Amino acid sequence: MKPDRHARTMLPIPDRPAPGLTTYDAKDPDTAYPPIEPLLPPEGAPNVLIVLIDDTGFGASSAFGGPCNTPNAEKLAARGLMYNRFHTTALCAPTRAAMLSGRNHHSVGMGSITETATSAPGNSSLKPNTKAPVAMTLKLNGYSTAQFGKCHEVPVWQSSPMGPFDAWPTGGGGFETFYGFIGGENNQWDPALYEGTTPVEPPATPEEGYHLTEDLADHAVNWIRTQKALMPDKPFFVYFAPGATHAPHHVPKEWIDKYTGAFADGWDAQREKTFAKQKELGIVPADAELTARHAEIPAWDDMPDELKPVLEREMEVYAGFLEHTDHHVGRVIDAIEDLGVLDNTLIYYIIGDNGASAEGTMNGAFNEMANFNGMAALETPEFMRSKMDEFGSPTSYNHYSVGWAWAMDAPFQWTKQIASHWGGTRNGTIVSWPKGITEQGGLRSQFTHVIDVAPTILEAAGLPEPTMVNGVQQSPMEGTSMLYTFNAPDEAERHDLQYFEMFGNRGVYYKGWSAVTKHRTPWELIADTVPFDDDDWELYDGSADYSQARDLSKEHPDKLHELQRLWLIEAVKYNVLPLDDRTGERLNPDLAGRPTLVQGDSQLLFAGMGRLSENSVVSIKNKSFSVTAEVELPDGGADGVIIAQGGRFGGWSVYVKEGRLVFVYNVLGIHEFTTTADSPIPSGTHQVRMEFAYDGGGLAKGGGVTLYYDGASVGTGRVGMTQPMVFSADETTDVGYESGTAVSPDYTAQSSRFTGKINWVQIDLGDDDHDHFIDPDERMRVAMARQ
Repeated sequence: MKPDRHARTMLPIPDRPAPGLTTYDAKDPDTAYPPIEPLLPPEGAPNVLIVLIDDTGFGASSAFGGPCNTPNAEKLAARGLMYNRFHTTALCAPTRAAMLSGRNHHSVGMGSITETATSAPGNSSLKPNTKAPVAMTLKLNGYSTAQFGKCHEVPVWQSSPMGPFDAWPTGGGGFETFYGFIGGENNQWDPALYEGTTPVEPPATPEEGYHLTEDLADHAVNWIRTQKALMPDKPFFVYFAPGATHAPHHVPKEWIDKYTGAFADGWDAQREKTFAKQKELGIVPADAELTARHAEIPAWDDMPDELKPVLEREMEVYAGFLEHTDHHVGRVIDAIEDLGVLDNTLIYYIIGDNGASAEGTMNGAFNEMANFNGMAALETPEFMRSKMDEFGSPTSYNHYSVGWAWAMDAPFQWTKQIASHWGGTRNGTIVSWPKGITEQGGLRSQFTHVIDVAPTILEAAGLPEPTMVNGVQQSPMEGTSMLYTFNAPDEAERHDLQYFEMFGNRGVYYKGWSAVTKHRTPWELIADTVPFDDDDWELYDGSADYSQARDLSKEHPDKLHELQRLWLIEAVKYNVLPLDDRTGERLNPDLAGRPTLVQGDSQLLFAGMGRLSENSVVSIKNKSFSVTAEVELPDGGADGVIIAQGGRFGGWSVYVKEGRLVFVYNVLGIHEFTTTADSPIPSGTHQVRMEFAYDGGGLAKGGGVTLYYDGASVGTGRVGMTQPMVFSADETTDVGYESGTAVSPDYTAQSSRFTGKINWVQIDLGDDDHDHFIDPDERMRVAMARQ
């Protein structure tokens, strides 16, 4: 092996031409220059694939004893290693930011999700340039890099099509290729996609068999094949983050039907089955205990009988969704194997960026936006039963019940968001690298954390941590390489200290012991919380209690106090302080101290602008507003969308049908209110206008609608109710067409393009802002809709 001539601690690697003879004539026989060599990492550096599944609990996949079949995870585990004490941060964006940087989530400004960022360094959603992502390090050392799927690390004020793109995967993220979506979740049937930083439309419709996970796998497989065809000597780094199994739980019906009747016994019984299977497989120690159900989570037997068929279907859909996801992960792995490079490919299959999601209410949801708007009461048991056959389909935006989330985290307490307990942070993880791991089918139980992934990759590639990247001195990675565990199952753990914190739920692990306190319950969005100093702390001895089943705080108060102090020291070290359990204040940019993209009470838009997130458009909720457009119509009239916000599951649209102006307001896909002009718009250039006069008196009220041509009234109507908080977590605003799903059944995305000409569109807000009627805690629903 020839020595590495590159100074790899400084990136980009400085060009250092060797001194030598310079001749006058290239034909001179003494003319000699070394051949140009492409930049490559050290010889033998592996390809790297990270698969990160979304919102999947430790006890969900069959690989870790759960009820959802994941044969590809099992296959990978059989030729690699399973880690049963691998941990995440309890929430998606923080986990992703930590994993990609090798630093704790507060260290890279991602103490929570981007929608609740504050000006505090640990919660700003801004990654310091002193903490370059591992993809950047690999790219600058000669790796080909690509990301497919979810990116939720872009600050909300930078998430429009205008950027800035520093936090986007292909901007400052270190990825040469990106195909996926920006945000916390997306419609699997009709997603809002980006290729690099350019909005693109899905290549097919749901009716044509489109599904996002399959599309992402197609792109990943094609990219890997192309990379190996054109650059066989260059290793790749692929980050495959499909966004599944985050809500909405969307999957073809044949995958759902595989599980018909499988969950009739309910969630309590399912936890017992999973726990027994985990012991049978040796996933958990023989002396592990199944933790008890907390009073906040209802027993299956206490749920209404008329709702139980719906609850069963919710879980059948989720199980099909996870199996479907595993199937397409398998396609990516199979493509690597078919190319003959699997032996030297380091694969991380991380089954969950946090515990299972308990954000779907006790009853689950057909359209989760109903809960996030405080309107879950619209989804009555009768309504839910009427929609059972649609769960998982393109007409749904569904989520399962809190009870199922708890069951999918077996054998641990609690769920996603609860960073204090293993139910929120312990995720089953599989590592495969045939060239670097001797044992096949092994189990590793050293404490590991998502911040350990990046340093492991660098050590496996023979690359140093950079001390300088793009002229900026770097701070050290905070994770510990897991490479020492690969061929030493009994080696003492090296990552023996780790803090946890999310929404005030906090804990610390130190040499087998964990001290934890749950500050708030995720599904109680408007519950009162106690002062931090009044939180009850628990103490667990992990060496004898794998699942945190026996609280020893009363028996060992000195040990508890030792760990509480240690948590505080770590919190100061990594920017966790100040603790922040505010809700409404953090959603108000002025109070939170973060920039806002939209300011004032008027916004001017132009034809062709599209894929504008709700943070990119002035909010018209709970107030009067008007939409005015200058349009040019040819002889014979025109049709199509002038402006639309949201989609099938909630939103509004101003459009032209058969030459007449139409305004429709769609409430959660349940109620639709339409006003149509009495006459067509004349040909030529005209101003068309829609005025909405809000009733006032609180949130979600209705109002009167008046349509105008050139200032003259041409129609009136009424909207019976409105959505007070959020239209969608993934749908956008478009001018001159509508992307994604359609607000109105009068058109489709394909037929929505306006056939006249739009010169401009302006949204103006009235002076009757009713935001003060919103309980600050209620605003938290907006954030929950996007994580």
